[in-house]
Formats: sequence, structure tokens, C-alpha cells
Amino acid sequence: MAAAPRVVSAQCPGRSAGEDAGLAEIHKLYRCHDRLVVHKQAVFDHLTGRWRDLFNISYDVLLYDLTSTYFEADPPFPEGDKRRFGYSRDHRPDCVQILIALVVTPEGLPLAYEVLPGNTADKTTLRGFLDRIEGQYGKARRIWLMDRGVPTEEVLAEMRAADPPVHYLVGTPKGRLTRLEKHLLAKPWQEARTGVQVKLLAQEGELYVLAQSRDRVAKERAMRRRQLKRLWARLKQLSTMQLTREELLMKLGAARDQSRIAWRLVVIEVATDSATFSYRLDRGKLRQARSREGRYLLRTNLVEEDPAKLWSHYLLLVAVEEAFKNLKGDLAIRPIFHQLEARVEAHVFIAFLAYCLHVTLARRLHALAPGLTPRSVLEKFAAVQMIDVHLPTTDGRELLLTRYTEPEPELTLLLNKLKLELPAQAPPKITASPIPL
Repeated sequence: MAAAPRVVSAQCPGRSAGEDAGLAEIHKLYRCHDRLVVHKQAVFDHLTGRWRDLFNISYDVLLYDLTSTYFEADPPFPEGDKRRFGYSRDHRPDCVQILIALVVTPEGLPLAYEVLPGNTADKTTLRGFLDRIEGQYGKARRIWLMDRGVPTEEVLAEMRAADPPVHYLVGTPKGRLTRLEKHLLAKPWQEARTGVQVKLLAQEGELYVLAQSRDRVAKERAMRRRQLKRLWARLKQLSTMQLTREELLMKLGAARDQSRIAWRLVVIEVATDSATFSYRLDRGKLRQARSREGRYLLRTNLVEEDPAKLWSHYLLLVAVEEAFKNLKGDLAIRPIFHQLEARVEAHVFIAFLAYCLHVTLARRLHALAPGLTPRSVLEKFAAVQMIDVHLPTTDGRELLLTRYTEPEPELTLLLNKLKLELPAQAPPKITASPIPL
């Protein structure tokens, strides 16, 4: 039997030997999208059970947040389509978008998500998720962590009145600090952790938590000083330029957009009948800004919690931010080019399935190979490739060997650490009849 290889072809794992790339032609893959979304809830039910078994995950603390992702598509769209113009977290107000609302555990494991119209207001989304999670996991003393702007006063009141109460810890706009400042001044600072102090104020069934972070003070103060220095230099430059009144207003608007934090600390008065203006520092606002730098006002109905635990709970919101970062970064959810809304939702579903694999790998690495990230591991696994080796036989038939490349020693060590085994090499196949000439 002649053993000289005839063809060596790179192959994607999972493609059956002897089939060409037409099987995975892009529009066929897109049509597969149409079958996916109906299975979303069943998939998440399965995943939550598996995560409980694999990692002993509880679902008592849940994090909720929203993000947006944009489209390379031209409106208008049909009535009721979710692709709409709205507040863009991607800084692409020129593109239509959808909103993605996400519930994750503190470990970053997603429990549920929803695709919402791109012009949906954040504060209108929470009530539906509360009902959905309660229906799926039953009533429990759950803690919801949210950023400011997500819950309304009505929803928070409903959470407090629920039986059992639905607990929450939520960020609060600094404007509310003005109303509570007098009461908080009399309260002593408590050490929550190194570099973080808190004051607690119980009021009307809630506990307000004023937190001050030393690192955050330094960061915000440096930002404010940098912006104020830049704005002051720009205002001085504009005051010496020969401009029309319209040109002056446009340049002042541009200066405001570049230095919004500092702009609030400066009083600018433009003459009504000429292209001149005056500016001065508002020292009262500057003093107030300095006193609030690095401070967060939180509110909760967890009245029995200690300050250190409250602060650590709020820091868990970074798990949601990390989820969105992975979706938009490593998993490349954006931009989206689909033209059919159903396939848009399927695209998001596929991205979330990929994220589920990503975060599951991260949890395994945390336990078995600490120090490694999912990205670094996937880059190492990319070295393993599947190939087809075609060998002609003396009787005119063909022997097909489907083989993966043997892993390097470093990858073998990683496989052992993760307790994974590569499958056995596939047995050879031989054509049943001679190849026609």
C-alpha cells in the first residue's frame, strides 16, 4: 500500500470527514439562528443547576445592570422593532441600538438576561426581572445590588413591603446627599476596610451608607484638578481670540464637553450684545466638590448588616461590569450586522452562551490553576489543530486519517491541571470502492 500523503487539509473540529465548507456556508448558519431563542429558558435552567453542582453556587445575592450595543444598519425599521436610537453607553449616538439587561451572581455567572428596545429607560426594567427571578427560583431573602438610576422609588417601596422582604443595596445620586448632610455630619466614621470609612444613618425603614474611599478621593481629586487646569487655560485662550458671538458660543460648548466636571465649578457670563465673556471660580461649589470627592451614598433595607459587609456587597457590582466587558471585548458581541430582529436576539443568545463557557472556565481556573485567565488558556489551546491526511492505496481507494496535533508539554500540563483529557484519535476510514480516474 502506497503511503505518500495526497492531501493535508486544515479542518475545524466537529466537521465530519469528507464534507466541504459548504456545510457551514454563512447563510445556512444564519438560518440556524432561527431555531435557537426558543430554547433560551431551558438552557439557563440547565446551567443554573450545573453551576450549583459544580461550584456550590447560591442565588441569594444577585447583581442587576444594563448595557447597550449598537448596529451597523440603516433605519427605519418595522413597527415594534427593538432597534431604536437611545442613550448609548458605547458613545455611538449615531447608531440604533438595543439594551441588554443582565442578572448575574457575585461570581459572574449569568442567571437571566433580556433584550430590550434601545430607547428603554433603565428605571422601567427592574420590576419585570424581580417577578421573573421569583417565579424561577421561588421567594427567598434575596439581596439585589444595583447602580443608581435603575430602581424607582415605587419599586423600592414594593421590595420593602414584599413578604418576605426583597433586600436591596443601591447607589444613590449625590444630590440626595444634600438632604442628608446635616444628619450625617453628626455621625461618627467607622472603618469598613483599610482606606475605606463609612457613616450609617437609619431613616424611614432604610439605612443610608455614606462611604469614603481614600483611593477614590485621590483619583477624583486628580481628575478634577486636571480638568480645571485645562478648562482655565482654554478660557484664557478664548478671551484673547477675535471671534464672532456665534463662534464664541460654539467654542465654549466644546470646552464644556471636554471638561464637564470642571465646568460646574466655573461661573461664565457671556455678553448679550458682543463676543466677550467673563469667568471666575465658584469657590462655594469648589468647597462642596472637594468635600464630596471619593464619597458614595448607598441605601439599603438590610438594616442588620455591618458597614464592612455593605461596602463589600456594593463592590460586587464590578462582576456585572466585567460581564459586559467580556461580551464587548473577548466575545465581540458588537457591532451587529443582522437585518432580522429574531436573528439579532439569537446573536445575543449565542454571545451569552459563549460568555457562560468563558465564566465557567474562569471558575475552574480559579480553583485548579489560579493565576491564569480564560483568554490566556484559550490562546494556548489554539495551538491544537485538526487535520485530514489523505493516503491513496494501491487498489485505487483512499485512506483518511483525521488527527489532532499532539499538545506541547506546557499544554499537556495545563490539561492535567484542569483535569481534562483530549479524546482518542479517530480511527482511520477507507473508501468503499476505488476512486474513479
